Amino acid sequence: MSGRSSSRSIAELAPLANLVGGVWQSGPHTFDVLDKFTLDCAATLGGADDSIVGRAIDHAVEAAELARRAPGHERAALLDRVVELVEVRRPDFERLISIEAGFPVTDASGEVGRALQTLHRCAEEARRIEGETVPFDGSVNGVGRMGFTMRVPIGVVAAITPFNSPLNTVCHKVGPAIAAGNAVVLKPSDKTPLTASLLAWCFFEAGAPSGLVSVVHGGPEVAQTLLSDERIGFFAFTGSTEVGRIVKARAGLRRTQLELGSIAATVIMSDSDLDVAASKCVRAGFRKAGQVCTSIQLLMVERSAMSEIREAMVNGASSLCVGDPLDPTTELGPMISVDAATRVEALLARRDSDAEAFVLEGSREGAVLSPSIIEGITTESRFFQEEIFGPVVCLLPVHDIDDAVSHINHTPYGLATGVFTNSISTAFAAARNLRVGSVHINETSSSRVDLMPYGGVKDSGSGHEGPKYAMQEMSDERLMTFAGISAANSP
Repeated sequence: MSGRSSSRSIAELAPLANLVGGVWQSGPHTFDVLDKFTLDCAATLGGADDSIVGRAIDHAVEAAELARRAPGHERAALLDRVVELVEVRRPDFERLISIEAGFPVTDASGEVGRALQTLHRCAEEARRIEGETVPFDGSVNGVGRMGFTMRVPIGVVAAITPFNSPLNTVCHKVGPAIAAGNAVVLKPSDKTPLTASLLAWCFFEAGAPSGLVSVVHGGPEVAQTLLSDERIGFFAFTGSTEVGRIVKARAGLRRTQLELGSIAATVIMSDSDLDVAASKCVRAGFRKAGQVCTSIQLLMVERSAMSEIREAMVNGASSLCVGDPLDPTTELGPMISVDAATRVEALLARRDSDAEAFVLEGSREGAVLSPSIIEGITTESRFFQEEIFGPVVCLLPVHDIDDAVSHINHTPYGLATGVFTNSISTAFAAARNLRVGSVHINETSSSRVDLMPYGGVKDSGSGHEGPKYAMQEMSDERLMTFAGISAANSP
């Protein structure tokens, strides 16, 4: 493990307050933001109370009325200016993400790079949000009529975002909401609030109208206040399935976009390039300390390839440099908290059967948990029913793709699956039969390009991220029709 560094303050990098009506305002509920590696206080922030949240919504309602009248090119121009400011502040974003989220330098840089692409795509989509014509004359009683649909803003969107993607996931919710003509009240994770504050600062400096983007900091109580206000028309939430159920219940008839838990699996068939597959799986299993919804929890390998994959996974995971995320050589940093690391450590200490065994056993120091690889699990194991959300990969031999599909569909989740194969029939069998939102051939479950639709089924939630697709969800479809159009008078 890399040597422990002294506390690194990040208080000077971002506003330590809530953004309400274009004014930075400290709240009465102060909380510390920890350096996730040293576990020292890196900054202290004043969180919001009910009064601050209420005023943020007041301003958002006013801003939403102005935003819905703004043409697409103005919304796009605002987002373009935000992209420029994020690029200027890129070193600050990267340092914030490394310290408050524990991302190694390379992962922090990747997070900012993807966020820039997401915002840029939102700007592009703001220029071309569109409806479609309706072929009324295809029906006997529709002759002489014509019509088309248009997309109109919902109004106020509440974005409740997680710690494990403190910038890009925020951009995936705030960017499409603004591009579609809405106002946003953002409640970021209280584990990683400053990255979101710095993004809000970029919107503020880019000239966003007062109240168009508000930020309210705090824990579950802030989210509950947002959910209780009927003026919010849409909730975009990423987090656990347990909390997602609460969001869905409290939202009622209001629309939601829920990106929830997952037990993500990747399948390696013996006809694939095993070296490439193993290399990608090491990265996808342990990136961000395994704290990604699509991190590989179940690695299913055709039996004839298991020995080679096991060896490659153990060698790859063992060679990862674990420690201080600010050390450029570090590849696996701390988990989000000591509690999170001890939870995974306790989970690994349990046994569902005598067959379960470590082929690589990690160790914990503070919030840092080194990689573990387990084999001998069964479909009755907790690893098939509980999301680990840590640097742990479980190996499971399978007979064929049908066997793998059956196992994956047995879990309560359905976000994404990767399948390594050179057989087109195997690829299509997986795509047709898996009950998941995405199937990635010759990529891992963790594969994602930010312009694509991203969402799950079953206990993994509903709705989609991806700028174009999120904008469709964050807007209403309105039909406009015209009667009295004579076919004889048509051009």
